[in-house]
Amino acid sequence: MSGLALLDYASVLVFALTGALVASRAQLDLVGFAFIACLTAVGGGTVRDLLLDRHPVFWVGQPDYILIAVAAAVVVFFTAHLVESRYNWLVWLDSFALSIAVAAGTGAALALGQSGVIVVLMGVTTGCLGGLMRDVVCNEVPLVLKQGELYVSCAFTGALVAVVATRLGLETLLALGLCALSCWALRAGSLLFGWQLPVYKARPPRS
Repeated sequence: MSGLALLDYASVLVFALTGALVASRAQLDLVGFAFIACLTAVGGGTVRDLLLDRHPVFWVGQPDYILIAVAAAVVVFFTAHLVESRYNWLVWLDSFALSIAVAAGTGAALALGQSGVIVVLMGVTTGCLGGLMRDVVCNEVPLVLKQGELYVSCAFTGALVAVVATRLGLETLLALGLCALSCWALRAGSLLFGWQLPVYKARPPRS
């Protein structure tokens, strides 16, 4: 199994767990858990593959991804009540999923020889869209849009680090490791220390 495939598997698993946790907060049934877990797990990668014209889409060519997501949903369905703070688990699992997915999306675009701009955009797309779909469908405030928190900027930075690293001659897997690490470090810093971007504040019009 290639390193890129392992990244996709890890991304699917961890994002599926976050989807199932959101489903537990919404008090859905088992089918709802499976649906939200699968949507979260493969949403970003599906958009990535469609934009990159990769055929077949990764989970269509390898249905094991869906089975993993469903299995994660079943596990969370029967164990979520044991977790004291599901939201804390959600945001931290999501931070790991984001980092892994950004690396997976970046690696997929690099493998196709895409330009640096497209590589960065595919990393951001893969990392952010699954979680965005999850939160919108479950009527949660999307983590990607939480006021002032670093999220998309983490994905952007991670993907950019990978592009720069490969341009400097580093091996692809090492560059993707740096991608995931830098993305997660920024996201963790935002959660732990309140790192954030400036937020727009409305001002009264000048008279």
